[in-house]
Amino acid sequence: QVQVAESGGGLVQAGSSVRLSCVASGRTLNLYYMGWFRQAPGKEREFVAAIDWNGHSPKYGDSVKGRVTISRDNTKNTVFLQMNSLNGADTAVYYCAADRSYPRLVSGTSPPNNWGQGTQVTVSS
Repeated sequence: QVQVAESGGGLVQAGSSVRLSCVASGRTLNLYYMGWFRQAPGKEREFVAAIDWNGHSPKYGDSVKGRVTISRDNTKNTVFLQMNSLNGADTAVYYCAADRSYPRLVSGTSPPNNWGQGTQVTVSS
């Protein structure tokens, strides 16, 4: 079983950057793929980024590609999401998820207990 907890959100200016963190706890964390999703008010949850267990082969959602970098530090059980050139469309609750199945992770269908509570990012113009 794995638990994850996000941090780093807040109110940011348009055009600026933010780095979100997700700390994972549990056994054999280095076997888990990690990912980020977001959900804006009135919209469905959207895939943002995912990374495999050794930090390679990142995958990004089309709406953030080129502005976002996902990375992980297994020594700290942490995955990061660096977001640049923020705009109003980036305003959302950002969720971290962990899964041993990469396809299940990127599809957003990981078990409910593998998700964090989310961190709010609000971009002001």
